[in-house]
Amino acid sequence: MKILKKPIFLLSLLIVFYLLSRVIALDLFPIFTDEAIYIRWAQIGKADAAWRFISLTDGKQPLFTWLNMLALNFFRDPLIAGRMVSVAAGLGTLVGLFFLGREIFKDTWVGLLAALAYLLYPFALVHDRMALMDSLVGTLIVWALLFQVLLVRKLRLDIALILGMIMGAGILTKSSGFFALYLLPFSLLLFDFKKKEMRKRLLLWLGLSLIAVVESQVLYSILRLSPFFHMVANKNTVFIYSFDEWLTHPWRFLYGNLRGLFDWFIGYFSWPLLGLLLFSLWGGKRAKEKLLLLIWLMSPFFALALFGKVLFPRFVFFMTLPVLPLIGLGLLRLEEILKKEIWLIIFSLGLFFLWLRADFQLLTNPYQASIPKADLGQYLNDWPAGGGIDEAIVLFEKEAKDKRILVVTEGTFGLLPYGLEIYLSGNPNIQIQGVWPLEKENLTFLSEEEEREVYLVLNQIQIAPDWPLTLMGKWQKGVGIAYLAVYRFETLDFLNDQED
Repeated sequence: MKILKKPIFLLSLLIVFYLLSRVIALDLFPIFTDEAIYIRWAQIGKADAAWRFISLTDGKQPLFTWLNMLALNFFRDPLIAGRMVSVAAGLGTLVGLFFLGREIFKDTWVGLLAALAYLLYPFALVHDRMALMDSLVGTLIVWALLFQVLLVRKLRLDIALILGMIMGAGILTKSSGFFALYLLPFSLLLFDFKKKEMRKRLLLWLGLSLIAVVESQVLYSILRLSPFFHMVANKNTVFIYSFDEWLTHPWRFLYGNLRGLFDWFIGYFSWPLLGLLLFSLWGGKRAKEKLLLLIWLMSPFFALALFGKVLFPRFVFFMTLPVLPLIGLGLLRLEEILKKEIWLIIFSLGLFFLWLRADFQLLTNPYQASIPKADLGQYLNDWPAGGGIDEAIVLFEKEAKDKRILVVTEGTFGLLPYGLEIYLSGNPNIQIQGVWPLEKENLTFLSEEEEREVYLVLNQIQIAPDWPLTLMGKWQKGVGIAYLAVYRFETLDFLNDQED
């Protein structure tokens, strides 16, 4: 059938499969610590305009939180609302990769195969289904690269203005969005120095690029409206060494960081697909285009290894997306070599087997999925994962049907108390109070409690304190050794006991 070879039909088909893979069982993953934070910020900002920049209190740019605020108007479950923002962002990435592959290699099939690679990419499947900033960052990186390619080839003001908006949105999402600005000069690899009036066109590119950069900075300056703007720089130093810090040990952590980042990269990308990527570089035309895509992977990768202080696998996600068109190019080159479609299908299934296996596991039994252990622990099986939160919410709603209760949580920021507040803050019979550190002297406010029953929720602490507590429920986090537990205080008299 001819329709099966029409790009618009094939792209539409990829979009349908994308939505199915991202939306089905969207609540399969338990709520993750950072998701709880972002969603709670969105609820607070939506309810009170004075707190629209609430994310800056923790040094996080607000665009993802703002989009969460909008999503809360359309979805009843706050977790689903937050995750749908990432689903929409991932759809933007898939479409962006189609246009990027088609434009940079002047081949529609490269674009279609790049979009197919994104659909199957386990790294994308994880983050498109979580209310985290990284999917949105990836979207904006892909579109920024696309418009940088368009700008250097077409030298048009409208392209520069759109590019400025995209780069501005990127840095309003996360600090890693600044890489789109840093890598802008490398787009000159695609500049045609052989055409007439080379100097004039080069000056025009420089002027248009300057307009785009200035526009992005004007958009970023919106954050200066908040007195917490300075917190962004402070937060960055938690994850990245400042230049002064780096000078005291310039190469000490480079090897360890490179090894860790590469392990996470290969854990998601897989050796067979890395081999296909390298195969796409061998021979053929468009060497400059291939080099540009590699630079968008290698430059942030090496920079993160050089300056990284606290690293997580999700930091690598955005930098892997620009090389997905190379996967498409590699598949086309395989077709030229194998010639027969049946051999291409068999060979491709072998190459993508690890991705397909991981995808199936992530959509059916994610707790033992073949993804890096760091993410299995954080998102599913260790204390940052939200296993037990849903059960605790049901318990507290039942207990508070006919009486007022006070819920004390281990922690004042993160999964506790935000994971509970997201769903219980509107219940007039439930008050939630975070405490950290969880020590007796920090519970003195309970001494005035006489009418309400008081509960204690433990997450990181796996052994309950030696207080008069009765276990109400304890739930394992995935297949790990961590639990979330709810206790009820039988009496508060112990607060009045004098220490020896």
